[in-house]
Amino acid sequence: MSLIAQAFVSEILGTAVLIVLGAGVVATVLLPRSKGFAGGWLLICFGWGFAVFAGVYVAYKSGGHLNPAVTLGLLAGGIDFAKGIDPTVANMLIYWTAQMIGAFLGAVVAFIAFKQHFDEEAPADAKLGIFCTGPAIRSYGWNCATEFIGTFVLVFWVVISGKTPTQIGPLAVGLLIVGIGASLGGPTGYANNPALGLAPRFARFVLPIKGKGSSDWSYSWVPVLAPLAGGAVAG
Repeated sequence: MSLIAQAFVSEILGTAVLIVLGAGVVATVLLPRSKGFAGGWLLICFGWGFAVFAGVYVAYKSGGHLNPAVTLGLLAGGIDFAKGIDPTVANMLIYWTAQMIGAFLGAVVAFIAFKQHFDEEAPADAKLGIFCTGPAIRSYGWNCATEFIGTFVLVFWVVISGKTPTQIGPLAVGLLIVGIGASLGGPTGYANNPALGLAPRFARFVLPIKGKGSSDWSYSWVPVLAPLAGGAVAG
């Protein structure tokens, strides 16, 4: 199998693990019959941090991007996607495709894990929030600014960390995700990842979730375009 084919599979698997654990911690906190119900924002931040930590380890062959904004940032910075994989537009599109597939599959698996809880009565916005980020105060310009800033911090750190003598790899980026969520996640729920912003929303749209209500497509472009812009500028 070629290096880019290995990277394709790697990104699917890593992004799927990311979304299974990330959507899972949100479901744990938001679904009323869950043992972790009302666990709070910090539990969600730590859950997402460990989700990234696990996903990056799984996707070691591809460099563990798991995020189209990271891939775009590396392309903009002229940094190899992984050992032996050049930063080209063609390779970026392969990574993006894998990340979207993985995010969709991860969302489906998270739904299966909590199927009985989704069948119970719960607010429609809680069932939405498991698969989709949304703003605390809806203002598309300011929501884009928040997503841009959070993604810029993430991708800039990824670029810089590869040049420092002290590298602790997946654990470091996992802790960074916790920090971004705790510091910058309040306004929008901190997608900072177009794959997270789009593919799980589509999975939710097609899954047989009782009382799921709207998928809020009017907001769906924000966690896609703003992170891509943040990643490109950071790169």
